[in-house]
Amino acid sequence: MGEYFLRRILAMLPTFLGITLVTFVVINLAPGGPLERMMADIRFGAAMAPGSSGPGGLTHEGVTEEILEELKRQFGYDKPLLTRYVLWLGNILRLDFGKSFVHDEPVVDVILSKIPVSVQFGVTSLALTYLFCIPLGVFKAVRDGSAADTATSALVYAGYAVSPLMLGILLIVLFGGGTFLDWFPVTGSASDFHDMMTPGEKVLDRLHHSVLPLACYLIGNFATLTLLMKNAFMEELGKPYVTTARAKGLPESRVRYGHVLRNALIPIVTGLGGLLGVFFVGNLFIEQIFALDGMGLLFYDSLLARDYPVLLGILTLVSLALMLGNLLSDFLYVLVDPRIDFSR
Repeated sequence: MGEYFLRRILAMLPTFLGITLVTFVVINLAPGGPLERMMADIRFGAAMAPGSSGPGGLTHEGVTEEILEELKRQFGYDKPLLTRYVLWLGNILRLDFGKSFVHDEPVVDVILSKIPVSVQFGVTSLALTYLFCIPLGVFKAVRDGSAADTATSALVYAGYAVSPLMLGILLIVLFGGGTFLDWFPVTGSASDFHDMMTPGEKVLDRLHHSVLPLACYLIGNFATLTLLMKNAFMEELGKPYVTTARAKGLPESRVRYGHVLRNALIPIVTGLGGLLGVFFVGNLFIEQIFALDGMGLLFYDSLLARDYPVLLGILTLVSLALMLGNLLSDFLYVLVDPRIDFSR
């Protein structure tokens, strides 16, 4: 087993190189980069200056060859694309992702400043999803076809049909002081005077601010995981080993929760591999609705501003997290069912 994981780790190296190379090339070849934007700003400033000429006052003399060469050196465009990639790769191996064009700060500092929001909502929503969906899926499988199963299915499907964006607006109207009740705050992840609170008050304050955004985060995966758990549990109930266990006189509770549940959890643990990804991803719509300064909004703003160092930093970290997450999923498979042997 150790040999298999060692091979997987070694295989991650060419995968990582391929992902970063494609990402670097695509981003750097995309039109409207920082060099073009800077040149446009200079030309616009020259066009607005007194004595400018040309159609509409616009002149190309605002960007001389000297200025153009200096801008290329500033943004690193004075070197061939492959050379720039090699230099960039060498820097990120030293955890140096460069400096943000927009924030004028190291990319690592910019990303780290946004991670707490993603961790707060990503990890919490993932934990709550598994905490509720696994028991609910088992409950629905055991009572398949009953009134309780039908009622919970209706609620699950209704929640799945509502997008997080629409749900966020609805929750604000109902519970955020929009029209009806004013129970929960609708902006930010903490109060303005959060730093002045005691540790206990800080926890309660963050929980109070998290209720509505967490509801939106949960709605997306709730139905999928619940039905996946139900179907996996029902599939295991129909297998021969369950009939054999019952024929041996084992109590039904032991058959279901000692044998069936463990095997039914195998497809469920796949999603736990995404645990590492929640540090570097966010939901743009939810963050915009509730004014959360997280990774989703950072990625969107960086994309609009062509802040390439930040974009490359986020995509690189997300790719690495997903690869490590897949490795974690394989490890969890073995923990759930030791009979699984990846070495063969």
